[in-house]
Parts: sequence; structure tokens; C-alpha cells
Amino acid sequence: MKISTKVECGIIALVDICVNSGNDDVVTVINISRRQDISAKYLEQILPLLRHAGIIRSVKGARGGYVLTTSADKITLRQVIDALDSAVLEDVTFKDREDSFIADAVSECLWSKMTKFLQTFSEGITLRDISDRFLKLSDESASEPMYYI
Repeated sequence: MKISTKVECGIIALVDICVNSGNDDVVTVINISRRQDISAKYLEQILPLLRHAGIIRSVKGARGGYVLTTSADKITLRQVIDALDSAVLEDVTFKDREDSFIADAVSECLWSKMTKFLQTFSEGITLRDISDRFLKLSDESASEPMYYI
């Protein structure tokens, strides 16, 4: 499975917003860009897709930025992927082989089942799950001793 950079960066940006928007603080594109080393111009193409899907909302003004529209435990990975690239989890078809029984058999035995599994799996993972894992990994990394030579 190949995930586009848009989906990858969108998930990373959402985790950043989730982790850094405590106490209703807004998260700016520039801050996400700096922390995650993603181009601000690229983020400005991705974040409107998430806003349009109702996952984040923008706050205008001098202290503007983005916040989640709902709690992170209600936002599923499938919602995020569908907002950024609906083709990732859609049903697979062999468009140029419509009359092929082999294509139908492959689709029924493999692609349909695999797609259904990925759809169900991604519905079971929330933004909170990913954010919590990120925080745990960050804490573990910070607690490791640092040796200087």
C-alpha cells in the first residue's frame, strides 16, 4: 500500500494540532511547519481539506490558527484519510477489464476483502490513539540518557 505525502503530512499535522492545542490554544501553520519540518505552503494546501471535512476549524486574526472541531477520540483515521485522499480506502476495480471473470475473482477474493479490512481497521484508530502513542514515544526518548563526547 502506498500512502501519498498529502495523507502522511495531513496526519502528522493533525497530531501536532492535537498535542499542541491544549486549553483551546490555536496552532499556527508556521509552528506546525517548524516542529514537523513540513513546508508551510504545503500545509496551506492540506489543512483546508481537513477544515472542509469538518475535522479542524480555522481561527482568524493575529493569533489565528487551527483547532480540532471535536475531541481527538472521536476523529478516526478513516475520516482523516478520506478527507485527504478518498481513493486510498475506496473499493478497487479493474476498470479496463470489466468482462474478465479472473478480474472478478481477484477482486472478490483479494481486493474487496483487503479494502474492507483496511476500512474497518482505520475506523478503529482515533487521533487520540496516535497522539497518545506519539507522546509516549517522545517521553521515552527524552528520558534516555544523553552521552556527549
